[in-house]
Amino acid sequence: MDALDINRPIFAPVILGTSRQGRASEYAAHFVVDHVAKRPDVRTDLIDIRNIRLSIDDAGEAIKDPRFSATVNEADALIFVVPEYNHSFPGLLKHVLDTNLKEYIHKAAGVCGVSAGPFGGVRMIQSLLPVLRELGLVTIFWDVYFGSAGKLFDPATRKHYRSGVWRPPRQVPKRTRLDGARFAFRSRKHPSGLICFSIIVAVSDSNL
Repeated sequence: MDALDINRPIFAPVILGTSRQGRASEYAAHFVVDHVAKRPDVRTDLIDIRNIRLSIDDAGEAIKDPRFSATVNEADALIFVVPEYNHSFPGLLKHVLDTNLKEYIHKAAGVCGVSAGPFGGVRMIQSLLPVLRELGLVTIFWDVYFGSAGKLFDPATRKHYRSGVWRPPRQVPKRTRLDGARFAFRSRKHPSGLICFSIIVAVSDSNL
């Protein structure tokens, strides 16, 4: 990526981390994209891993998709919307993420979990965070949990129709939470970490 211009909008694409048919995560991802797009200081895009065609007879950077790599390289931050499958994240997401490395280094990352049950993919997030950190991403302090996702959105309109975003108890002082965002900010020397953090908090605080 070229030299950073702190006056330009942050580019924070949203990655939809499943290709499964009938996925409720798609509605959550569009909800997040719509929420991010409201910010004048951020531009976004939806990256659907279903549309990234990768070989299955090899892995890693040898099979990287040029368009995906270019988008990630341009990004300042990444927002993941990922369902929980069998206590973890989809294997195809790992296959896609492993195709890049230097494109991720020191970029802020936030995670939105999605699940059919009430806890919003918390076990998936526990599995995904070490992978993101190993890839060089700076994971922010706060997550979003879309619990009971099948009951959250109207499939016909993709719009939400009932409350259901679950948040963990707020026992951590706000100042401490912001310190987590400032870590991402310092590591990037750019407000992408702070903005990614504030997006995640804002989505989490949404009155669905």
